Parts: sequence; C-alpha cells; structure tokens
Amino acid sequence: MGTANIPIGASAKKSVEVTQDMTVAHFLSGMPEVYGTPMMIYLMQETAREAIRDYLPDGWVSVGAMINVKHLAGTPVGFNVTATAKAVSVTNNLITFAVEAHDGIEKIGEGIQVRAAVEMKRFERRVEQKMKRARQGS
Repeated sequence: MGTANIPIGASAKKSVEVTQDMTVAHFLSGMPEVYGTPMMIYLMQETAREAIRDYLPDGWVSVGAMINVKHLAGTPVGFNVTATAKAVSVTNNLITFAVEAHDGIEKIGEGIQVRAAVEMKRFERRVEQKMKRARQGS
C-alpha cells in the first residue's frame, strides 16, 4: 500500500504572489481583477501533494481525487497567498487534508482535499488502455 508511511499531521505550506494572469478578469472580461478560485484550488492541491511527496514509495505519486473548498474573500494583484495543507486521515490509498489559504490580511479559502496514492506504472498502463479503447471506437 502506497500510504503506509504517511503520518497523520504531515503538512506543507506554499506561497505565490498574485499576478494579473491569475485573476478572474484575465479569463473573463468584466470580472474583478482578484485571485481566481481555480488558482486557489490548484495552490491548495499542490500544497497537499508536497505534504506527502516524501512519504510515498519510489514510483508512487499522489493525484487529486476530491476537493471541497470555499473561496471566502477576494485577493488583489500583488498580494501573497499562502496555502497550508495538513493530513487529517489516511484510509487505504486515500489521504484527506484540511486546506486553507490566507492572503496576509484574512483567510481567503478553506476546505478539504482528498488525494489518492497511485503507482505511476500502473496508472500509466490504465491511461494507455483507455487511449487504445478510444482509438478502437469503443
């Protein structure tokens, strides 16, 4: 099992500076120039991935399986957003994290991220099989 060495409490912190290309306005004209929800979610997922990366066996990675977060406040360009992720449960090959994001003024996001530990070779075989089925038209 790929999660055998992952301790409850494994955690990480990751920060980014909000740039214009990370804003809602960059993707949708007429929208506010604030940090976009998809970017916040990506930062949370990457932080959770980093929290357990060193605990996975060689040849294993973690992939996002579920996310349930609230985006609580807007963050302007130039602010730094810091995400934290802490493993709160490990069940079979699923790791559940409490995730948060803060912009230095206030908490801007919170929720749960679930990641699945997968063996890369097995994962890649399954993707290749799916591609073969698609080429065959099934």
